[in-house]
Amino acid sequence: MIAKSCLIYHPDTVDDVIKALYIGVKALYEKDELILHYDLVGTLGDLLIPEAQIATEAEGLWKHTCFEAFIAVVDDETHTRYHEFNFSPSGHWAAYGFNNYRQRNPWQASNPPVSRFSQSSDQLSLDVIIKTADLPVKEPHQPYRLGLSAVLETNEGELSYWALCHPGGSPDFHHRRGFTLSLNPN
Repeated sequence: MIAKSCLIYHPDTVDDVIKALYIGVKALYEKDELILHYDLVGTLGDLLIPEAQIATEAEGLWKHTCFEAFIAVVDDETHTRYHEFNFSPSGHWAAYGFNNYRQRNPWQASNPPVSRFSQSSDQLSLDVIIKTADLPVKEPHQPYRLGLSAVLETNEGELSYWALCHPGGSPDFHHRRGFTLSLNPN
């Protein structure tokens, strides 16, 4: 199954150059892997994009340009568990588990996500593979609900927040109403 959409900037975004960007997203589940694809298109010269490094796990990626995925299970008994993944163009990544809204648990990814960034003057693309073992546990035929998002940092250090949906108020990628992309791997 494949699901496609695009990200929208948070209503508090004031920079017209940033507003003119486009971020398309695609999620595909095949062969026990979740494959995510992000395309950032537009005038990238105004963005601070971290340079490629050796891929390692790192904290605080959301403080700079990064792409994120929040993954929950539809009809989860508690309706609160989810996993968060962050991917920086530097190659750094992070993975977190939550039992409830912003309440982390000790879960750790068993497989580092595999990511590949490519960049031209007007496009930055990310392909990432997350193994099924690192997705929230679900019953057969139970779909996932994804909240895909991005943080973009300008050369001046200003941040803009992009998501499939902004439920209201301040940018909040953890808000369950922002998990709007359904993906049923079975």
